[in-house]
Amino acid sequence: MDKLKVMTIFGTRPEAIKMAPLVKELERREEIESLCCVTAQHRQMLDSVLDIFGIVPQFDLDIMEPSQTLSTITTKCLLGLEKVFQEVRPDLVLVHGDTSTTFAGALAAYYQKIAVGHVEAGLRTWDRYSPFPEEMNRSMVGRLAQLHFCPTAANRRNLEAEGVRDGLFVTGNTVIDALQTTVLKEFRFAEDVLNRLDYGGKKVILVTCHRRENYGKPMEDIMAALAHIAQTHPEAELVYPVHLSPAVQECAHRYLDGIENVHLIVPLDVEEMHNLMARSYLVMTDSGGLQEEAPALGKPVLVLRKETERPEAVQAGTVKLAGVDYDAIVSMADELLDDSAAYAKMAHAVNPYGDGRACRRIVDAVLYQFGRTDRPPETFQG
Repeated sequence: MDKLKVMTIFGTRPEAIKMAPLVKELERREEIESLCCVTAQHRQMLDSVLDIFGIVPQFDLDIMEPSQTLSTITTKCLLGLEKVFQEVRPDLVLVHGDTSTTFAGALAAYYQKIAVGHVEAGLRTWDRYSPFPEEMNRSMVGRLAQLHFCPTAANRRNLEAEGVRDGLFVTGNTVIDALQTTVLKEFRFAEDVLNRLDYGGKKVILVTCHRRENYGKPMEDIMAALAHIAQTHPEAELVYPVHLSPAVQECAHRYLDGIENVHLIVPLDVEEMHNLMARSYLVMTDSGGLQEEAPALGKPVLVLRKETERPEAVQAGTVKLAGVDYDAIVSMADELLDDSAAYAKMAHAVNPYGDGRACRRIVDAVLYQFGRTDRPPETFQG
């Protein structure tokens, strides 16, 4: 019997982090011919992940351009993938999450009548404009995909509520698999300020903030709150790898420059980010992935957004929704910095997102669905 031809498609750093361990698992299986296509929606940040995991894509669309828009990303992906699919007819295309590459990859495969599998399926905020454009991207992929690999049972229920009944698998999140590769006990950072931090004596707060819906006043309030937290907590050290977006750069430097215990640094690659997170006291973020990664490392998370598509973490107690209001952010950070019992309650809560075996379950599910095994995949219990 011919090998099952499975193509993974991704284009941004967050996608690459979560798809890399899946690519490696696909490569390990004798029944599968693994093909990898990157769109390079994010070029430099994507390449660093490929290097760390030792992945060499067979296809690279290299679409990134200055001042690219959602429309240019989507159309260039569609046109590039059409040629790839005509050259190599995969049996299955795997896309991840909610980016423009994800949506375009699923749509391009549908146009060629190629089966689509959606990794990290079923996340919803139920607000089509928040996060933008991610919420609609993942919703539309949910209509295009035949296989849905849900991190949690709640994600599966979201899809069932939308009328999806077939090809549903609860697998855990692949990012937990990635952490097993990237977090090292002895690690040396490229950014020397990170090597000099006193992780044992200081409370290191890792900050990320970059989402489009936070641009403007929400981001200004977040930055003002971060400045206040740093100035009123000399025992803390805020480390903020600032996103390359000019809007984010300007706001971060306007509010945080010159504060002694705030370190504005360049964006970190996945290995550095995971190892910094593992050494931190607390994470404050508007990112999606960090809400899953930090709890796996025992780090409380304050989410700098008005909603989250990851309510399981809030219910489990590993994450709190701080929002974008200055007073709420300051109050929640103060509590975790000043109240050891409140901190311990979050730090010791059980992470609902995985056990490091998500990729194995996904590949087992693919083989089962395509009739290459009679054994159904294990379900992640959470």
